[in-house]
Amino acid sequence: MNSASTPATAPAPGHRWLTDEEQRVWRAYLHATTLLEDHLDRQLQRDAGMPHIYYGLLVGLAEAPRRRLRMTELARKSKITRSRLSHAIARLEKSGWVRREDCPSDKRGQFAVLTEEGAEVLRRTAPGHVTAVRQALFERLSPAQQKALGEIMEIVAEGLQPSEAGADLPWLR
Repeated sequence: MNSASTPATAPAPGHRWLTDEEQRVWRAYLHATTLLEDHLDRQLQRDAGMPHIYYGLLVGLAEAPRRRLRMTELARKSKITRSRLSHAIARLEKSGWVRREDCPSDKRGQFAVLTEEGAEVLRRTAPGHVTAVRQALFERLSPAQQKALGEIMEIVAEGLQPSEAGADLPWLR
């Protein structure tokens, strides 16, 4: 809400609505990120038969030592619930791209491991994905805009990065 449009209920005393300019920026951000995520999802579905989130999981495993991570760590890195991760890993297992391994030091723990077939899917898919990202984002921005966007996103992420000690975070559930 902004100052030009009053909500149905009165705001609490001292409440600040977004200014017209803040509202414009916020809505542009939401619109652009929704369209970008949809664009990347469609590209990955077309090229590899997987949604963007699954691609991110495969990349996370590919970048991990020995191409494996504990499921809890993969959930934390991916910022998704353990339940959603378990479902995604089951689908990736069905495709032969990931396998689970029991954790020898923790009977309840499991590792997600990127298979050779999963690594090959990434090798084949990455060039098209990079092209989609480049065309959708970087080719539309000047080098100065790219630098500014990176700095802005780092500031926003830093301000939102929760302290996991005692935090009620979905990926810790």
